[in-house]
Order: sequence, then C-alpha cells, then structure tokens
Amino acid sequence: MPAPPPLTDEQRKAALAKASEVRRVRAELKAKLKMRTITLPEVFAMAKSDEIVAGTKILAVLESLPGMGKVRARRMMEEIGISESRRIRGLGQQQRTALLKRCAS
Repeated sequence: MPAPPPLTDEQRKAALAKASEVRRVRAELKAKLKMRTITLPEVFAMAKSDEIVAGTKILAVLESLPGMGKVRARRMMEEIGISESRRIRGLGQQQRTALLKRCAS
C-alpha cells in the first residue's frame, strides 16, 4: 500500500484542528444526551444540517442515552438490523423509526 501524500505543516495543523473540533462537538453531543438536555429525535433533526453530528456513529449516541448501556445498545441495534459501524447519516427512515420507538419505551 503506498504511503499517503506528505502534508505541509500548515495542512497538518489544519487537519489536527479539524479533528479536535469534531471530537469536541461529538463529546458535547454525548454529554447533552447523558444529561437529558437533548433527545434522540433532536439529534436526528440536528444531523440534517450538521455534518459532524451526521457523521457520529449511532452506537455512540445510543450508549450515551441514560439507562442504555453498551450491551443493551448493541442488542437493540442487532434486533433492528443496524450495523455497529453505521453512522447517523446512514440510517434509513425505518431504522430511525424503530430506534425512536424502542428508545421511547
């Protein structure tokens, strides 16, 4: 496999800054979910306009919900038929509906 093209120092700094911003936004999103200041339907609505939220893995979002652990989130996704690597933007309408229905009960 060929090595990636070399980056200039400026390009490297820009990439690091962008990655840092993405991690910060995703951490804030998960913290808001844990504190119940934002709901799953609101996250889906945010994903329509926010590319960072849309690129967040749905597993990480579900694990951040109060009362939902790693095992329960994975089991729910498996029952619905969602891959663990799926991101919010990659969910179909039926998958979103199924998740909202399961998380509401």
